[in-house]
Amino acid sequence: MSTPDLSQMSMLDLFRFEAESQIAQLNASLLALELQPTAAEHLEACMRAGHSLKGAARIVGLETAVKVAHVLEDCFVLAQQGKLQLEKKHIDVLLRGADLLGRIASPPDGDEAWADHAGSAEVQAFLLALPAVMSGGEAAPWPHTAAPAPAAPSAPSAPAPAELKETVASPAPLSAAVPAEPAPALSAPASTPAPVSAPAGTRSVRVSAESLDHLLSLTGESLVESRRLKPFAASILRMKRVQREAMQALDLLQQKLSTAQLDEFTQATLSELRTLMQQNQHQLSDQVNELEAFDRRSVNLSQRLYDEALACRMRPFADGTGGFARMVRDVGHTLGKSVRLDISGSVTQIDRDILEKLEAPIGHLLRNAVDHGIEDGAIRRAAGKPEQGVVRLEARHSAGMLLIEVSDDGAGIDIEQLRRAVVARGLSNEETAARLSEAELLEFLLLPSFTLRDTVTEISGRGVGLDVVADMLKQVRGTIRITTRPGQGSRFLMQLPLTLSVIRSLLVEIAGEPYAFPLAYVNRTLRLPAEALQTLEGYQHFSHEGRQIGLVSAHQVLQKGQWRARDGSVCVVVIGEQEHSYGVAVDAFLGERMLVVQPLDPRLGKIPDVQAGALMEDGAPLLILDVADMLRTVQKLTSSGRLQTVDQDGAAQAAVAARKKVLVVDDSLTVRELERKMLANRGYQVTVAVDGMDGWNAVRAEHFDLVITDIDMPRMDGIELVSLIRGAPQLQSLPVMIVSYKDREEDRQRGLEAGADHYFTKSSFHDESLLQAVTDLIGEATS
Repeated sequence: MSTPDLSQMSMLDLFRFEAESQIAQLNASLLALELQPTAAEHLEACMRAGHSLKGAARIVGLETAVKVAHVLEDCFVLAQQGKLQLEKKHIDVLLRGADLLGRIASPPDGDEAWADHAGSAEVQAFLLALPAVMSGGEAAPWPHTAAPAPAAPSAPSAPAPAELKETVASPAPLSAAVPAEPAPALSAPASTPAPVSAPAGTRSVRVSAESLDHLLSLTGESLVESRRLKPFAASILRMKRVQREAMQALDLLQQKLSTAQLDEFTQATLSELRTLMQQNQHQLSDQVNELEAFDRRSVNLSQRLYDEALACRMRPFADGTGGFARMVRDVGHTLGKSVRLDISGSVTQIDRDILEKLEAPIGHLLRNAVDHGIEDGAIRRAAGKPEQGVVRLEARHSAGMLLIEVSDDGAGIDIEQLRRAVVARGLSNEETAARLSEAELLEFLLLPSFTLRDTVTEISGRGVGLDVVADMLKQVRGTIRITTRPGQGSRFLMQLPLTLSVIRSLLVEIAGEPYAFPLAYVNRTLRLPAEALQTLEGYQHFSHEGRQIGLVSAHQVLQKGQWRARDGSVCVVVIGEQEHSYGVAVDAFLGERMLVVQPLDPRLGKIPDVQAGALMEDGAPLLILDVADMLRTVQKLTSSGRLQTVDQDGAAQAAVAARKKVLVVDDSLTVRELERKMLANRGYQVTVAVDGMDGWNAVRAEHFDLVITDIDMPRMDGIELVSLIRGAPQLQSLPVMIVSYKDREEDRQRGLEAGADHYFTKSSFHDESLLQAVTDLIGEATS
């Protein structure tokens, strides 16, 4: 996040900028003092903030702010000296003083004389109220005031060039963020956390949000484009394979034509042609090697560039939570409840756009937790709970996703009351509502106009709130899960993408076209043999991790084509959670890709089971699937009895087709078994050898379509094995791939010079990259 150019600010602008930071500190420390009235570090922080504000206000000539800050200082001095024990009534007035300083710094409607005119009654009330409570009395009723002013701007008010005109102020006040349900008649906090400053000793510049978005979009496209070299390198490998086959045909022709049938010129021509083809083969190997090296550097550079651009968009969670602790306290005070907010994960980095969208939904969830969740003090005491309720707000990263959790230790959600409310509002009949599970009932809370309150208060009852949460999550492709425990509280867990511009995806083939599953929503990918499928009560299942999971064809979900068997197995993508998990059968796995998300034209409306679009490396379009929507579609098909089975007859027929044979040579049992299982799952027939000598005996004893070998092995290493294979006339055309821990350039060069067609390092290859290279060298398992 960029910081404002302080050199361009006026003195008043500088005061506003400093006031924003100091008032945020004042609010946070006062809330902490309410829990620990004698905490020296919080008293010291309040003292420093008040003193700094008084000094800065005196410099810019705001005498009213000087008076308010001076009274605050007097209170903190007495507390530090132990002559005053801070209580709730003191904190109430001190918080009002912090709000008042915020309005003086950034007055309503920009009226710089506000404190001397429209705000004078409020100023005088505060100057009388704080001394009154400090001397043991009570504060007089607070005069009616206008809505709080927006937070002090963190950028100068003077016009800035359009290309540099980014607002770096923190989110808008909560009273503006949640207009649907008015805040209680209390002053909202006038400040929010100060923008994150650049580290000491570094330079900073202001950049417009639009320019930053455009930069990230370009770096995302660069990241995707950098991966276009891989299929190009694969095409060269295929060209190399075709050339090898041409050389084999030439050798066969030369063997069949006797020497007597060929004159001297023809023999010389054939020899020259063979020499040229061998030279071309070596040149192709060199080019593939150079291209792979360039591909690695290009992808690495693009990834680093994208990560840097993305980091510029990221902000700590604390930037969007500054007013929440104060809001929870004030709402609880209005309702006669003692509540505090605990925030975890303040330093968690969040995309700026997502953080801005989160403010209103989190505000609604927190207000609901205080109003609906936390019980009155007497009820909590009777239940054996502390009188003060606790609402927790946590942000964390998990499995490439952002998790935001709002929970409370209140009474929880009354499921039976919720069931009755669903029926009373005509959303379901009694018979259906009685069969709904707890999770299904809780989803009704997210519907527009749904509320459990029969009366309307200033806090709730209008049925506006949680549907705002659901709408925001739809916009950012997120999900929410609600859980509750009677007497112990409720939990709202939002799962959102880390960024809205690029997602890592699993590409699959469905009816001859590519589709993408967002990887964060994929639990597992499996390649099941046809015999692993079972049919129970007309539905297909398979066993996974000790439980039965239902199988559905992606073709039926998307209403596109028919499932086709390949190599006797079924490609399955496992989605969903726990008892709502399903296996989606697809035609083939195409690997993982980083995709730049392209929103679909809004005129298309919501396309069932589709989230967005994207482009492949070759520019071909594809659709990104909406996993949450797919789960709902599967559940509808299941409940209506329309779920079709995956055709196993075609799978059985494909299983009898001849399979290509691969020899895996490695002295490590773990690596050997890993490679064997990977290749066998793809449909190849695999034989293993424990070292180079064992492998050499195997290739001479039977036919193989490919050899995959390690380098460092006893009795005979991989380089010697490759050299022997290339030196044997009947094995010269046998493709050989080296997979080694050695990643040094000289080892790679030795392997390729010995005649290897491909060189992988065990530390860098993953399933799809190795399998794709095998396919490029010898084709699919069956042909």
